[in-house]
Amino acid sequence: MIRLRMGVADVARIRFGYSPLAEVVQSLYQLSSPGVSTLHRPWWEATRGRLPGVDMALLRAVLPANAYVADFLFSAASHPGGIDEQLRLVAQADVAEIRADVAAAWGRDPIPAPARDLVAEGAAGARRLADSLWRYWSVAIEPHWQQLRAVLEDDVAYRAAQLTTGGVDALLSGLHPEVSVRGEELRIDKRRHSVAHDLAGDGLTLFPSVFAWPRLMVDKAPGRPATLVYACRGVGRLWGRGSDQPGCDSDALGALLGQSRAAILGRLALPKSTTDLASELGQSPPSVSFHLSVLRRSGLVTSWRSGRRVVYRRTQLADGLVAASGPEGDGG
Repeated sequence: MIRLRMGVADVARIRFGYSPLAEVVQSLYQLSSPGVSTLHRPWWEATRGRLPGVDMALLRAVLPANAYVADFLFSAASHPGGIDEQLRLVAQADVAEIRADVAAAWGRDPIPAPARDLVAEGAAGARRLADSLWRYWSVAIEPHWQQLRAVLEDDVAYRAAQLTTGGVDALLSGLHPEVSVRGEELRIDKRRHSVAHDLAGDGLTLFPSVFAWPRLMVDKAPGRPATLVYACRGVGRLWGRGSDQPGCDSDALGALLGQSRAAILGRLALPKSTTDLASELGQSPPSVSFHLSVLRRSGLVTSWRSGRRVVYRRTQLADGLVAASGPEGDGG
């Protein structure tokens, strides 16, 4: 059992984030496992042919599918910047920390040669690791980042609503079956761990992850917020039909709403911004914005702010209309 004691200041500092490097780390952890989960097989089939130019031996050696994930990677992944800034932190990671983290990741097992060579290279090894992670990001994650981000934003919006209606207890207890709240303690049921930490006002950061399923990962390092990486909702829609398919343009729905609004609704199974929709539909952002305003006033889409973006998602009422009009993108 991992026990995290939370004071009032920690509860006040609960925040959400999502991270491109976290998706890199979680997907690599999955690739180091005996087999890619059925849920992510479509992603793997689309990605495997692009990996020959990536030093996968090195990445698997640094990220084995064991109980411990390198803390220096957790630290960089929890940084609020984009992938460039996060990988800059990896490239500048302390050599002694990398050595200790790699040893902890392998435990009693022998450390593979690629990881030993990386540690022996010192600062140059850290830079080489950052470069390998960038190459992997470019071929495995970046081509899907828009869809991944939509699922992550959808989960954050759901959790924020859960916090509003049910409070902190409902939010935290609903993250994962291993998580529970007892008084001032957040408990994570990890059989191979028996530790207790006082968050001491540093707070707690919650990171939804597409590739974390079915795991929950916990990090607590001195001087920074504790981090929980949990599997987000809606991953089943990501690689399946409807997550990135052409909009619904059936005659029935188009006659009811107009073809442009029907197409927009068809694209909003996952959250997207005005710019996303304009690019996908070949329309101008002002035109899409006008249609979104009409759909929102009609109760067919909802919106919220995510960082600097405003994202839109269709409501349950709109889901019913799209489903009744026929398969998304089939035109019938």
